[in-house]
Amino acid sequence: MTEPETPVSEIEPAKPGDAPEESWLQKAPGAAQPYLTLSRFDRPVGFWLLALPCWIGLAFARFTGGLQLIDLFWVPLFGLGAIAMRGAGCTWNDIADRDLDAKVARTAGRPLPSGQITSPQAYAWLAAQLFVGFLVWLALPLDAKIVALLAIPLVAAYPFMKRVTWWPQAWLGATFNWGVLVAYFTAGGETLPGIILALILLTGLALWTIAYDTIYALQDVEDDALAGVKSTARLFGDEAVLAAFCFHLTAAALIALAGWVGGGGPIVALTAIVFLAHGLYQSVRLKSSKNVAALDVFRSNVWAGAILAGGFALAAMFS
Repeated sequence: MTEPETPVSEIEPAKPGDAPEESWLQKAPGAAQPYLTLSRFDRPVGFWLLALPCWIGLAFARFTGGLQLIDLFWVPLFGLGAIAMRGAGCTWNDIADRDLDAKVARTAGRPLPSGQITSPQAYAWLAAQLFVGFLVWLALPLDAKIVALLAIPLVAAYPFMKRVTWWPQAWLGATFNWGVLVAYFTAGGETLPGIILALILLTGLALWTIAYDTIYALQDVEDDALAGVKSTARLFGDEAVLAAFCFHLTAAALIALAGWVGGGGPIVALTAIVFLAHGLYQSVRLKSSKNVAALDVFRSNVWAGAILAGGFALAAMFS
């Protein structure tokens, strides 16, 4: 006679390999923890990396007219949207990757592959987060609404990119930085030259994303090879750190170009230099640790993004 299965709600929560040792999530009610883990609430780096491009895009759009009072509404709204959509994106990613995650040591403890929640429960949680994102979307101007909708195919297809291309990080770059365009149109940007510069800025930030996600993927190179998962970390192999720095370097150049031509002046140029210096620090630390510090270096990109957002905000103030 077989033993009855343990209800999902009673399963001892497993801990993903990249989860922090301590976080506020551990104090949340036990039933809520798998859902919060699914959305990576214990790893807020992704929330910042999704929100920062929105704030950078908003500041960029204000170079010609200065910051406005309405921005006190847009800044937290973009922050809320980033929390909802990053959580929804992680949930969708884990739904699509539950079989692959079970084969990788770092991800085997995630809620779906470890059996803490079921697929229907994950879909329900996904719907709840998308509803919050929908409320944020309703508050946007019409042009920004249309641009935001164009990101849906990017988000939906991302989990499958690692199966078909060595460049899933490039797809993530476009997805994670689409907020630049949403923010630009939210701020009333309509001129063709301005849109072209916003696209250059988006490209620069996307290259930065390729750099930091290549660093992130260094943690999984061996497991990814066994599971057949593609990444730029595997593609570049021993030269992955150098490749990441080259992406960071090109990102700094494009960001400086878009910001300078867009009216940001010397402040933007100085910002790009400091941003590049942070990229050099990341490469040196990775090399000195023989990639052991990959997760910490990846997390430090919140500061790289903060450098850009702060510099662009200053440029908008003094434009």
